[in-house]
Amino acid sequence: MTNTAYVPPKVWTWDKENGGQFASTNRPIAGATHEKDLPRGAHPFQLYSLATPNGVKVTVMFEELLQAGHAAEYDAWIIRIGKGDQFGSGFVGVNPNSKIPALMDYSGQTPVRVFESGSILIHLAEKFGAFLPASGPERTEVLNWLMWQMGSAPFVGGGFGHFYAYAPEKYEYPINRYAMETKRQLDVLDRQLAEHPFVAGQTYTIADMAIWPWYGGLVLGRAYNAAEFLDVTSYTHVMKWAEKIDARPAVVRGRKVNRDWGDAHEQLPERHSAADFDRL
Repeated sequence: MTNTAYVPPKVWTWDKENGGQFASTNRPIAGATHEKDLPRGAHPFQLYSLATPNGVKVTVMFEELLQAGHAAEYDAWIIRIGKGDQFGSGFVGVNPNSKIPALMDYSGQTPVRVFESGSILIHLAEKFGAFLPASGPERTEVLNWLMWQMGSAPFVGGGFGHFYAYAPEKYEYPINRYAMETKRQLDVLDRQLAEHPFVAGQTYTIADMAIWPWYGGLVLGRAYNAAEFLDVTSYTHVMKWAEKIDARPAVVRGRKVNRDWGDAHEQLPERHSAADFDRL
């Protein structure tokens, strides 16, 4: 592949050979590619996920709920997206968009499927009355920041992260375009955290749980090997907040769930009870 001007065809067609690192996971059609039932454990909540930033949001939420004394026991099953697990018929039945995380809630009379990480956070927060104010301006502010993350992170991951770290070749224009947007978002967050101890105000909420795996991971040097490139230490308020969240015991546990890479003591591909962490 050479860095030459690209002239789009009149009608785009899918070239399976030009998918780069994610050729096996990206395709222009939806639906299942194979029949595969999902496993089910003993607990009311069945999570099917991987420890990417979107997956970590939910495992942190579960661990925070348990830490706070709520009856939120869950089974976490790993979905290896590099192997196409998300295209199995069982997973597609829970999330027709074939993206992690996906949750089945069997705690009521009727099983409920929940997909999209933000939706799962709201669902659990409302079910347990935790980490999301029940009403009023405080609730709206939490949801403001949750939706900010859901809409902004694709520029960081699919935009900056892809072109800076994963694309087959380095291209100046997209790297500059998405680096600028990523730094703008970090500045938005830094200005907010300059005036508040947590993202949505005085209290730790699902907004922090959603934003931290993306932007906290970025400034803590855990994403794309890009901390120096983005000059993350200049965002002093984000750094302070990221380190504070990183030290929470539930966050330490949540980061490990559905992970099968990195240091062995941080890998817990499946989680079925609190005792599973003792094995690490």
